[in-house]
Parts: sequence; structure tokens; C-alpha cells
Amino acid sequence: MTLAVQVPEELSARVPVEQRGPGLDRDSVRLLVSRGSAMSHHTFTELPRLLRAGDLLIVNTSPTLAAAVDGRIGHARVVVHFSTLGDDGRWAVELREPDGKGTTRARVGGPAGTEVRLPGGVRLVLEEALSERLWWARVAGAEVLGMLREHGRPIRYSYTERDQPLSVYQTVFALPTADGLGSAEMPSAARPFTARLVAELVSRGVQFAPVTLHTGVASAEVHEPPYPERFAVPEASARLINAVAADQVGREALPWKGGGGRRAGGRVIAVGTTAVRAVESAAGPDGVVRARAGWTDLVVTPERGVRVVDGLLTGLHEPQASHLLMLEAIAGRAAVDRGYEEALRERYLWHEFGDVHLVLPAESAHTEHCSSNSW
Repeated sequence: MTLAVQVPEELSARVPVEQRGPGLDRDSVRLLVSRGSAMSHHTFTELPRLLRAGDLLIVNTSPTLAAAVDGRIGHARVVVHFSTLGDDGRWAVELREPDGKGTTRARVGGPAGTEVRLPGGVRLVLEEALSERLWWARVAGAEVLGMLREHGRPIRYSYTERDQPLSVYQTVFALPTADGLGSAEMPSAARPFTARLVAELVSRGVQFAPVTLHTGVASAEVHEPPYPERFAVPEASARLINAVAADQVGREALPWKGGGGRRAGGRVIAVGTTAVRAVESAAGPDGVVRARAGWTDLVVTPERGVRVVDGLLTGLHEPQASHLLMLEAIAGRAAVDRGYEEALRERYLWHEFGDVHLVLPAESAHTEHCSSNSW
């Protein structure tokens, strides 16, 4: 899916919202809410009153790694983005060139056998192409995660103004992992949440189901579909998701359903495309979620559809981004087109430090009237 829109450069969020002025916090970003073709505009602090008791937010607990590190190929400077650790001990990496402006540009990968010198005497050797821009590489001389902790920095792209500390890229839901792994890039849809906002949501009866998906390096230039990533859906989260779904099924015969359908009870809302990919990877054809851990190569498209997710909280993606297929699968093409037209007209900000979009299912007049705690 490609949107017929152009995003002006000035709508790229160049710094985090809390650095744009006094008194601002992460939850000060704007929030576009769409239900089908109906749109409304809010700040993220209003989220608790836009949801209702019984709604379930699926959140990704993957921490962000300092996944960018400087290196050299011969005398040439490169930047290595460490993306994903394979089961055989190799890393999927992307090599980029410094652009002289503090960021990087795409670099033609390979060939096989290319050696990159990294800090601390570490050697990285490209072995096998994984995609147009990613290579499987073998690392010798040090443990990669330790090297990244000492010498790495968060990945950033040219639309941002400057390097930021790693803490800026951690969400409130991020948890340390036993093996030290995490995401090459921040699961950014969750960035606007603060501890205060989470507490308010819980006090209003909104539930949370944690999952994990370690996201790899995004395709900033070529917009490739996502490649296999590590994920885990724990047993407790699977039970909670299934309970909400069962509650929805149990309400089908109630008179305020306005003609039926599965989605009148609490809604299953994924926070970010990574959460969608994780939970949909754990769902069977019957829509039942089962505890799973491993690798997922799932790409959610309109043809595949979604089995679990009713709504999505997400950032604003580039018009060519593969994530838009997922949005279309959840909301439909017309709703996605309408939402992006509205975001451009109202000058919402794009990318990981930008504003967010809450996509909810359309509801009948009966359902909306009887849900006093929802918009």
C-alpha cells in the first residue's frame, strides 16, 4: 500500500516533545483518533477518557539497544547498525556511511568477506546477504552486547536534530531481558506513555497485556517488509487477551449490540505495529491466542487480515512504509487514507518523536450510547 500524499520535511519531529518547550512531557504529543471515517483531535493525556473499562492494551516490553557503532573498512568510515542476533550466533547488520551531518546514508552492502574493524579490537565479517541492505555477519574479538553498551549509541536518522541519550529511546514498558537482547529501534508507539498516564488508565479499568518483539533495523530508504524477528507472548497475556475476546463473544445477543458482531465488549488494542505482529503470530485460525516464543516472519496484510486486534495506537508512517498494509488490514483503505489526509491537514508530526494515531473500530449508535466511558 502506498499513500498518494507527500509529507513536508517540516512535519518531521526533530526532537522529543519534552525538549520542545517548558512544562512538556512525553504525553504532550497530539493524538488523532479515527473510527472509520470519523476523526477527532486530542492530546495524548486525554487517552484515558477515550478508552473504556474492559479495554485491553497490548504493549511491547522490548528495551531499546544502543545499536549503532562506528567502524572502518580499510580507511573508510562506516556506521554499523546491529539489528538481530541469529540462532547460529551471527548478527544481521546494516552498514551505512556517515553523511557529514551527524547522521548516515544507505550504503551498498557486501561483498561477502568484507571485514569491518570495530572499537576494542572487534572484527566483523560479512558472510551472507539477508536482504537488499542487511547482511548476516560473524563477530570476533568481543561480546557484541557488551561492546554496544560501551561504544554504541541509539540509531537515528537524518530527520532528527541531534544524538539523544539511550533513555530517550526507552518506553515506560521496557524491561531488561535475561539474555540482554532488545530492539535495534524503539517500539515508538508506546513512547508517549508516562507512569502517571498508565496509573490513570488502570484506575479507569483499562488492562495491559505485555508481549515482547525485538524489532530490527527499519528500512529508512527502501521500505522493505519486515524480516523475521524474535517474539514472545507469555501465558498470562494469552489468557487475558482470550478472556477479553470471550467477553466480546458473550455479548453478541445483547440488545445494544445493534445487530451483532463480536466487538461490543472490551476492545483489544495493540500499542504499535510490533505488538500487532507479536500477538497475531501467536493466534491460531480460530482467533485463540496461545503462549508462544521464537521467530515470526508474519507480515500482516489486508489479504491475511487480523484475528485478534480490534484497534491500533501507532505513529505516523511514511507513505511508502510497509506498516501501512497492517493499518489497512485493521481499519480498511478508506479509513487509512482519510486519517492521513487529516493528519497532514492538521499538521501532525511524523516519526518516532512525533504525534500518534489511535485507530478504533466504528460503533453503532446503540453501542456508543451505552458506553458512557468512551468517545
